[in-house]
Amino acid sequence: MASVSAQAQATSPAQSVPLQRGIVKMVLSGCAIIVRGQPRGGPPPERQINLSNIRAGAMARRAAQSQPDAKDTPDEPWAFQAREFLRKKLIGKEVCFNVEIKTALGREYGMVYLGRDTTGENLAESLVNEGLATVRREGIRGNNPDQVRLCEMEDQSKASRKGMWSEGGGAHTIRDMKYVIENPRHFVDAMHQKPVNAIIEHVRDGSVVRALLLPDHYLVTIMLSGVKCPSFKREPDGLETPEAYAAEAKFFTESRLLQRDVQIIMESCPNQIILGTIMHPNGNITELLLKEGFARCVDWSMAVYTGGAEQLRAAEKSAKERRVRIWKDYVAPTANIDLKDRQFVAKVMQVINADAIVVKMNSGENKTVHLSSIRPPRIEGEEKNKDKDKRFRPLYDIPYMFEAREFMRKKLIGKKVNVTVDYIRAATGAGETTPAFSERTCATVSIGGINIAEALVSKGLATIIRYRQDDDQRSSHYDELLAAEARAIKNGKGLHSKKEVPIHRVADISGETQKAKQFLPFLQRAGRSEAVVEYVFSGSRLKLYMPKETCLITFLLAGIDCPRGSRNTPGGVQTADPFSNDALVFTRDLVLQREKCVRRGLIKSFSRPRPLCRRPSITSAHVLHVGTRFDPFTLGNTWSCDIRRARGGSMTTIFSIAAV
Repeated sequence: MASVSAQAQATSPAQSVPLQRGIVKMVLSGCAIIVRGQPRGGPPPERQINLSNIRAGAMARRAAQSQPDAKDTPDEPWAFQAREFLRKKLIGKEVCFNVEIKTALGREYGMVYLGRDTTGENLAESLVNEGLATVRREGIRGNNPDQVRLCEMEDQSKASRKGMWSEGGGAHTIRDMKYVIENPRHFVDAMHQKPVNAIIEHVRDGSVVRALLLPDHYLVTIMLSGVKCPSFKREPDGLETPEAYAAEAKFFTESRLLQRDVQIIMESCPNQIILGTIMHPNGNITELLLKEGFARCVDWSMAVYTGGAEQLRAAEKSAKERRVRIWKDYVAPTANIDLKDRQFVAKVMQVINADAIVVKMNSGENKTVHLSSIRPPRIEGEEKNKDKDKRFRPLYDIPYMFEAREFMRKKLIGKKVNVTVDYIRAATGAGETTPAFSERTCATVSIGGINIAEALVSKGLATIIRYRQDDDQRSSHYDELLAAEARAIKNGKGLHSKKEVPIHRVADISGETQKAKQFLPFLQRAGRSEAVVEYVFSGSRLKLYMPKETCLITFLLAGIDCPRGSRNTPGGVQTADPFSNDALVFTRDLVLQREKCVRRGLIKSFSRPRPLCRRPSITSAHVLHVGTRFDPFTLGNTWSCDIRRARGGSMTTIFSIAAV
């Protein structure tokens, strides 16, 4: 970049110009720098200063993309070396300068010194002495000692054959700049996530930079993995409108990385965008941006972050707790939940589907809990309506729904789990294509240190819900869920498998008398069959799923008749019998979704050390009628003792002999 002539500058002696100070933000070339002031409440002002009396080679410049016929301009000999000489000396350092002249176009020329006063190093003299710049001798006056000294230094540099005065002409100093990478993904993969030396040449916003990769001189755009800063939106008229804190985030990154020597780990390349982590000796800019509230985590690129997603989440959490900058109005999803309600231990009573369970609190209250941030298997509307004549049963007709439910049932039913509430999803009304949802408590459920949601996702039995960037209502272990889903997709498990989906042909004979009579002899001959209690109608009426026979049946406990609940009849609603709800709750808590053994009309538990008929438990609870089919010799002494004890207790008034 050429400087103004010495003759023009002679009209304004340096001695009469006031001295100014600033911090060097950027070195444009061997004879031009950008200095800025100290930040006060925002990014500071900046100005370009050109060195007087000297000229350094022009840097390479890429052709404008709007001009297809234009060609790239290469480096002039020794231009890059002159720029590097100043960059290594000045970036981030304080300098003092005096502006000797300002042209009509606003370009300023002057003398620049390293340090706070003119006793520091004169940069123009240093460049000339190293043979990296030439002196503008047009109109040199002998009465100007600064100009005379520059001419003497240039003569000495020529005699010593330094820099551009050396033999060879400097062709070897011209860089082979590469502005375009034909296959960015292959380029990134070839680096094998090894650190690459680079210089940050431009900062577009807080999380996107332009870097010069060394030693091959690739000029590439790097987006920081796992984060996004506020950006500048370009309007139709060409002007840029900054989002809140966009300018501050850009300055934060510029003041730490611009034209610094760094190492870049290129981690991924989705959609031709190179994602990477920039390592500086003073720290990791990605985590610093998050910690200072200049950026937020983004899920789509966090999985490739080399340092681990938990580091980014921790930095973001720190900013949220302090409510700094973009988080100044942040309200935690669980801010309105009492601490005792955020974490608790409860017993699992029922698995509703692949993402919801019913737990029993210590207070005895039942509470429905949804697993955070996961979506159970589902079927599209067209598939659902393919066979309109067939009754749609989600548990058996949706691919992998049954496997997901069974995984949770076998792992959780009857066991105590740790529940950590992540957020409360507000109730929503019905839309054109979506049903209404009541308020839902979404939590992370774990047992034995295993996150149930993560286990489901890793087996391909559930998928992850994607959120808007500003939606913080998500699982506290969201990154682990994303990683588990990525593994499931890679291994082709469950929903991500290319194999044929499993089909469950289950015959429902619970409401068909004729089919039930036909099936009864097979059950009697089997003598003993395994079954799962799918539903409890009342204390003595159950619905069973028999996996071996692949059918659903209604099962009545022989010899007893529990109080009936309220039900609709042709004559109206029939009032519930006394203690009907007690019997229902008692049986449901004991057997719902447990694996049982059906034998000669009895239900027995596999989990007990010794077989124990469920009916003795019900009789002890004083909530049944004894039918005429009661046979103490067939059913065992235990039940007989319980019947006698119930009759002799304080609640004998609820019993009567019911004719069957």
